[in-house]
Amino acid sequence: MSMRFQSVTFDLDGTLLDTVPDLYESARRMLAEIGAPTRSESEIRNFVGQGVVVLVRRCLDHGTPPDEAAMAEAVACFQQHYAAVNGEKTRIFPGVVEGLAAWASTGLPLAVVTNKPAAFTEPLLARLGLNRYFSAVISGDTTPHRKPHPAPLLEACARMGRPVANNLHIGDSKHDIETARNAGCKAVYCVPYGYNEGQTVSASDCDALVNSLYSAWQLASGTASS
Repeated sequence: MSMRFQSVTFDLDGTLLDTVPDLYESARRMLAEIGAPTRSESEIRNFVGQGVVVLVRRCLDHGTPPDEAAMAEAVACFQQHYAAVNGEKTRIFPGVVEGLAAWASTGLPLAVVTNKPAAFTEPLLARLGLNRYFSAVISGDTTPHRKPHPAPLLEACARMGRPVANNLHIGDSKHDIETARNAGCKAVYCVPYGYNEGQTVSASDCDALVNSLYSAWQLASGTASS
C-alpha cells in the first residue's frame, strides 16, 4: 500500500464529533441565565465553526451586535455551562473510529486542529477515547491565531515533525479548506455531514469529498473500490 502523505490533521466539531447537542444545551442555559431570547438547536448548528466567542456573539445578535460587557458576561456563562455538560450528548460520527484505526495502522502521525478551547478539547477527546490516536492536539487557544489562519495547522505539523507540504487535512467546512490552502497542505478532504455554518460543502472546493474518515483512508491509500 502506497501513501502519498506523511501526516494527517483532522478538524473536531462536525468532522470527528457531533458536538451540537452539548453546545445547544450550554447555549440554552446561558441564554436563560442572562435573560436573552432562546435559540433553536438548528440555529446553534449553523453558528458552530469559529470558536466559542463567535458562537456566543451569534447567539446574542438579533440585529444589533452585543457590546463588550454583554459578551464578556455571556462567554463566561457559556463556558461554565459547557464545562458541566461537555461530552454528555456528544457522539462520534459513523466511520470515525474505523477511519482513525486505519490511519493509525499506517504509522503516520495524526493530529487534531480545532477552534475549540483546550479546556474543552482535551477532556472531550479523553472522555470519548479518541485521544490515543493523536500525537498532537492544537486547540483554538494553542497559538495566537485560530483557523482559518495557517498558524494552528503549521503548529500541528511542527509538533508531528512533518512538513506541511506533505500533510493531508480533513474537515467539514470552508474554514478547513481555507486553513489547509493557507498553510500549504498537500491536500484537503471534506466530509459532507458536518456543519459549515449551514452551507453545503462542494466537491469542487476541496481535493475530495469523502463520506467518512474511513473512506478518506481508502482513497488516500488506494484501496477504495472502483
